[in-house]
Amino acid sequence: MSEIIFLKLGGSLITDKTRPYTPRLDVLSRLAAEIADTRRTTPGLSLVLGHGSGSFGHTAAKKHGTREGVASPEGWQGFTEVWRQASALNRYVMQALAEAGIPALALAPVSAVIAREGRVARWNLEPLQRALAAGLLPVVYGDVIFDEVRGGTILSTEDLFEHLAVELQPKRILLAGLEDAVWADFPANTQRIERITAKSFESLRASVGGSHGADVTGGMESKVRQMLDLAQRVPGLQAHIFSGEIPGNLSRALRGENLGTIVSR
Repeated sequence: MSEIIFLKLGGSLITDKTRPYTPRLDVLSRLAAEIADTRRTTPGLSLVLGHGSGSFGHTAAKKHGTREGVASPEGWQGFTEVWRQASALNRYVMQALAEAGIPALALAPVSAVIAREGRVARWNLEPLQRALAAGLLPVVYGDVIFDEVRGGTILSTEDLFEHLAVELQPKRILLAGLEDAVWADFPANTQRIERITAKSFESLRASVGGSHGADVTGGMESKVRQMLDLAQRVPGLQAHIFSGEIPGNLSRALRGENLGTIVSR
């Protein structure tokens, strides 16, 4: 199998995170077209796609506190509400991919992953690996997960990628969001950071910022920290944090161009 790339379409990119349950259908359509074009012109491209929950899952999750744990009947009712909203957004994503002619297959994390204290404990990856081998595009997304300690929780796409990266050993993780890069002075966004390493991050972590709108799984600081941790565990891994809002950027990143901020060992 050729080198695997992980791509995340951020929730802030594919939804309006300031308006509950609002997909950005025009953006989804354009991003799907860029993925389709790159697949056609880059033989052997092996891609795992993930997407955030944006104004869908995060809105319901914040209301019910699902990520912290589930124990009561009311909590489990909230658990299913978060599931419904995350699944609803996934259907919009899958429809855009289908309309672009991409043979994509959604693999719902809640049906395959068991967590322990908010991290993946077990995940049968054979269906995902078989999808890749068949030339399909496997799609995962932030979802509710049963947890051995918390009862239930939520795992973000980055949480899922953390486990997948150790198993599949990608060389690149592409995180497409609204921002052009990671900024040292978010939200003023006048001091762009070209590269972040474990050494440089300590002086930056207080200023790299959160996120636009609701986000129960952490903002930019959390994302950078997870990618730095992975870079220590996966040889040669680089994560690229860039804007998918600019037409053509996603195609350029998929073809290997360095955009935005690079996170590496």
